[in-house]
Amino acid sequence: MKPVRLPASATSALPRTVIFVLCVLYILPGLMGRDPWKIDGDAAGFGVMWTMAHGSLNDWLWPNVAGLPMPQEGPLSFWIGALCIRLSGWLIGDETAARIATLLFFIIGAASVWYATYTLGRRQEAQPLQLAFGGQPEPKDFGRTLADGALLIYLGSLGLLIHSHLTSAVALQISLVTLVLFFTIRLFDNDPEQPGSRIGMALLTGIAFGLLILTRGWLVPLGLWLTCLLLAGFQSRKLLAHLVLIVLPAGVAVASLWLIACAVLQPYHSSPYDAWMKWNFQEFFRPSYTSLHYFIKYSAWFTWPAWPFAGWAVYAWRKQTTALHIAIPLSFLIVLVVLAFCSPYAEQSSLIPLIPALSILAAFGLPTMKRGAINAVDWFSVMVFSMFAVFIWLSWIAMQFGWPGQLHDNVFKTAPGFNPQFNPAVFFIAFVSSCAWLKLVHWRLSRHPRVLWRAVVLSSSGVILCWLLSLTLFAPWIDYRVSYRPLAEEIATHLPAGYRCVDSNIGAAQRASFAYFGKIHFAPFNSARCDYVLAQRHVPKPSNYPSSEPIWEGHRAADKSERFMLYKRD
Repeated sequence: MKPVRLPASATSALPRTVIFVLCVLYILPGLMGRDPWKIDGDAAGFGVMWTMAHGSLNDWLWPNVAGLPMPQEGPLSFWIGALCIRLSGWLIGDETAARIATLLFFIIGAASVWYATYTLGRRQEAQPLQLAFGGQPEPKDFGRTLADGALLIYLGSLGLLIHSHLTSAVALQISLVTLVLFFTIRLFDNDPEQPGSRIGMALLTGIAFGLLILTRGWLVPLGLWLTCLLLAGFQSRKLLAHLVLIVLPAGVAVASLWLIACAVLQPYHSSPYDAWMKWNFQEFFRPSYTSLHYFIKYSAWFTWPAWPFAGWAVYAWRKQTTALHIAIPLSFLIVLVVLAFCSPYAEQSSLIPLIPALSILAAFGLPTMKRGAINAVDWFSVMVFSMFAVFIWLSWIAMQFGWPGQLHDNVFKTAPGFNPQFNPAVFFIAFVSSCAWLKLVHWRLSRHPRVLWRAVVLSSSGVILCWLLSLTLFAPWIDYRVSYRPLAEEIATHLPAGYRCVDSNIGAAQRASFAYFGKIHFAPFNSARCDYVLAQRHVPKPSNYPSSEPIWEGHRAADKSERFMLYKRD
């Protein structure tokens, strides 16, 4: 028996304007008005894009950061970012232009979550029970309301928040995982009496798999394709044949374009294939205590608020687990959890692909949640996010006016020498956003609406509010702490005009920042010797490391432990 019994009034759709405003407030802060960050591959990813945009065909085929090879992951996200730089970097700056690609990735992911849930929500087996005197929602209305809920959950996922704003391959990976999930749902949902439409959808699914391979390797696409194969075994032989004869060849063909071009053209007289394959094999090792401990410790907050609703959906629909709206996202989720367990690296990138399937599953838990559970989630969201918002405002007041004293000391302890500036426009945006949050809380707690998306609107809006406040009120402070711009410009002043190049043992993020902000010419790809050496303390020295004293030594103002030294080679 179906667990859902709803009147049509519960499926009132969220106004399109509200959804658009929430998406804009979510994605724009963090894309504009900041330097590339060191964290989670943001500066390194930008460095690859910038090198491609201003380099030759070799740089497009073999990803590198100013001569430092970066064959891991794949080139697709960097190709898109480099293209954005070529098209609009001259107008808005290279770092902002690169984030246009991040904006496109977000649009793909958000749209795929909405349409995937909408497709499943319209299916007959997902519909609520027929009421005795009628008045149940229409399939399209029910599907649209569930899709709104899934999108809100997707936007409210804490683990997605930072990664969806970075110029890294992970930002594109989650969007393509969502796109693959959507195309898979459409492939299984298509009418078998219309073979042409199913063949076309199989081709699109294969292309999406190929693009995913070019983004972050073949391990996740392989796991998802095998999952589709298993699901198709319970559906029909024709569907199984489409997966083997169309999806697989299309995916391999798309991914092979880059590998064949590298084999034929031999960028920099070599090929990234071996290093790329080695990275792929290292991504899947064996279950370990480290990966299991990391998953247990961080997955609960990383996937909040999706996992409670998703868990309840699986329980509520336990007698209909073969229905597509449960079977497909649940199967994807299971295989991605297995891959996270088998990853040898305890890192957030192994948890990111879980979010789309969890968001869709969670949407089908919304109609079955008890009112008490929904109210508990709402009160939790109101208290937690209101406290965070108050803390952000108090910290900003302390930074500007010196009160409260303890918060003032804490703010400047991690950013010594920072000089705060008051920006009226930024203050106005933050103030209006806070007032909108108070109005939303009052509406939710006073009106007690019965629409399905009421359970997650506060969670999602609270996440957006705290992100918006942080990236408006504290954007200069964050840049001061994590940006390498001042340090790069300082190093550049110690390099004479006409020097040949600089050898270095620094990481990809630092190399990208120094090359971009300081216009430092690092050693070309596989170069042997340069005039200067830029070294980082506590990092293994290059084989041709000078024995003389450094001509310059320095560090970022907010991090004295990360010291750099510049040597002149005799």
